[in-house]
Amino acid sequence: MPFPKRKSCFGIMLVVIASAAALACMQAVSSESDAVAEPTAQPSLSVNVTTLEPQTLPTTIAANGDIAAWQEIIIGTEIGGLRLVDVKVDVGDEVTEGQVLAVYNDTTVRAELARSRAAVAEAEATLAEANANAQRARSLKTTGSLSEQQIQQYETAELTARARLGVAQAQNEAQELRLAQTQVVAPDDGLITSRTATVGAVTGTDQELFRLTRHGRLEWRAEVAASDLNELRPGQTARVTVPGGYELEGRLRTIAPLVDTATRNGLVYVDLPLSDVARAGMFARGKFELGTRQVLTLPRSAVQLRDGFGYVHRVSDEGQITEQKVALGQHTEDRIEILSGLEPGALVVASGGAFLGNGDQVRVVETDAEEGV
Repeated sequence: MPFPKRKSCFGIMLVVIASAAALACMQAVSSESDAVAEPTAQPSLSVNVTTLEPQTLPTTIAANGDIAAWQEIIIGTEIGGLRLVDVKVDVGDEVTEGQVLAVYNDTTVRAELARSRAAVAEAEATLAEANANAQRARSLKTTGSLSEQQIQQYETAELTARARLGVAQAQNEAQELRLAQTQVVAPDDGLITSRTATVGAVTGTDQELFRLTRHGRLEWRAEVAASDLNELRPGQTARVTVPGGYELEGRLRTIAPLVDTATRNGLVYVDLPLSDVARAGMFARGKFELGTRQVLTLPRSAVQLRDGFGYVHRVSDEGQITEQKVALGQHTEDRIEILSGLEPGALVVASGGAFLGNGDQVRVVETDAEEGV
């Protein structure tokens, strides 16, 4: 029986050795798997970085408003009951002071003028006769040939004749004025913006015939918040953008003394230069330049706008991305003012931040400027 026992022990030893070998292999495989499974942070994107840069920006106040005529003159007729026989200008014409714009039929007026002139001549003759009679009566006063009453009658006749001459002359002047009013003239230099005069029409007194923009000057009537009115002064520069993208440089002329109780905005009046792009009735946007200030800015491409807030993607020394909220200030064509949320010297992704998220690993690519350094 001893031989079978020895064989059995040998078998048990073989099983134990095999189990130990299997356990060692399993541990080796497990160790190798752990090594493979251990994450290795690899950069997912190569990016350029930038930092806050100082920049001088203008201090401005934005405003909106309408463009209107600086002064609009309504030209009407001062004479009624006559027929228009000629209209010499049209909308868009430039006119000068005294230029004839329209002509009325003056036949009846000239006839009345001739009658008034004849009345003046008659009154002058009557006065001359009365004056001679009064002179003779006064010369005979010392001789006693005429009574005091008769002398007084001659002198009264002289005064009456002189008064009648004055009336005739006034009537004549009125007829001359009516004749002049048969021609409608421009009261000042300017641009015709409206015309209602029609040849053949019989118009009444004070009826509008034309509208004239005095000297062709336009102004921008901008609405400014009441809180900003104290920052404005006459003479300040205003840059006005009209439809089509054209920009005009105007000068603030005056500030209205009242604020609208409904909008809490005040009107400011800005003189605009003569141009072919601005027209009365246009809506325009603009800004008033108050001065300059030093600020810190980032490129527009480095700032992501989302839900009304600004975000930048900050890059750590290890290349890890952290999304950071920043307060934004004034915008320019290619840069944005950063008010707070980012300290000077911090590296942020210069562009392409929309494709990155918190915790992403990136590789910083040196710019040409950095390589030159």
